[in-house]
Amino acid sequence: MSTVTENDVLGALKQCYDPEIPVNIVDLGLIYGVRFDPAAADQGSERQDVTIDLTLTSQGCPAHVTISEQVKARLEQLPGIRNASVNVVWTPPWGPERLSPEARKQLGIE
Repeated sequence: MSTVTENDVLGALKQCYDPEIPVNIVDLGLIYGVRFDPAAADQGSERQDVTIDLTLTSQGCPAHVTISEQVKARLEQLPGIRNASVNVVWTPPWGPERLSPEARKQLGIE
């Protein structure tokens, strides 16, 4: 079994969306970090655990539960991932400068 990479994770997360914004969470700049940990040795598995640090566009975002559930579910579908955890962080605060060029184009902010 091949090891899942950060690029694999980010590619999978491009299928997750904030329900209020028609841009994926990667291009929105909401992903702050991806960390891998080997699954417990007693599991005898080559699968990894992954933790995602993500932020939201505002601390009062009502979609935080929905987005976290999407991220966890999508990553646990990847071969090689055993468990996915989501850690919501607020530092540094999100700002529109984190938008990718693709997101800017989709939102008409070019």
